[in-house]
Amino acid sequence: MAFSTNKSGGPMADINVTPLVDVMLVLLIIFMVTMPIQSIPVDVDLPQKTDKPPENPKEPPEPIRLRIDASGQVFWNDSPTALGELQKRMMEEVARDPTNQPELQIDTNDQAEYGVLAKVLTAAKNAEMVKIGFVQN
Repeated sequence: MAFSTNKSGGPMADINVTPLVDVMLVLLIIFMVTMPIQSIPVDVDLPQKTDKPPENPKEPPEPIRLRIDASGQVFWNDSPTALGELQKRMMEEVARDPTNQPELQIDTNDQAEYGVLAKVLTAAKNAEMVKIGFVQN
């Protein structure tokens, strides 16, 4: 085993960094634990368990295909639709049969802005749509 020595032959005056590393790791852990987590809460209504089977199961209606392209244009079943008109159309679909709503299938382009999707989801929530899914084509 080799020991390093300085040229003068006297004892070395190096700093032991092990306690310093230990203190820094403890401070890092304390910082990580006490740092406030920045998150945005999202309300999700989960289905509740019931003991009785559904009465007279209905045939689900045709799903609504909603597509958002890279430019932010929204297509309702392959026909262009304005963002302001979406909530009205969604409310009409919900009003037909609130207990048997069509599924809203959202397909977004990878280059689409998140703000457009947020407006679509807000419109769906305000129209009280409960069946929303994301599809990838």
